[in-house]
Amino acid sequence: MQKKTPQRMCVGCQQMKNKKELLRVVRTPEAQIVWDATGKKAGRGAYLCKEEACLTKAFKEKRLERALKQAVEPAIYEALRQGIDKT
Repeated sequence: MQKKTPQRMCVGCQQMKNKKELLRVVRTPEAQIVWDATGKKAGRGAYLCKEEACLTKAFKEKRLERALKQAVEPAIYEALRQGIDKT
């Protein structure tokens, strides 16, 4: 029997995709928002496609803020944009 691959929804485009294809952003228990490259950090997570359009939409419509239930600084979006460029 084949193992099921976990699916997550991108907060930008609202499409279900394989977890490994998405970037994970985490609000840690210390209320910091960080990009989780490993996908295993503790805290509330939100997922984004590795596309500029999804990040832009999430920023404009404050979707990442709603998913993480906390305000997100513009510097964090900039860090995510750098992360997308590297992948």
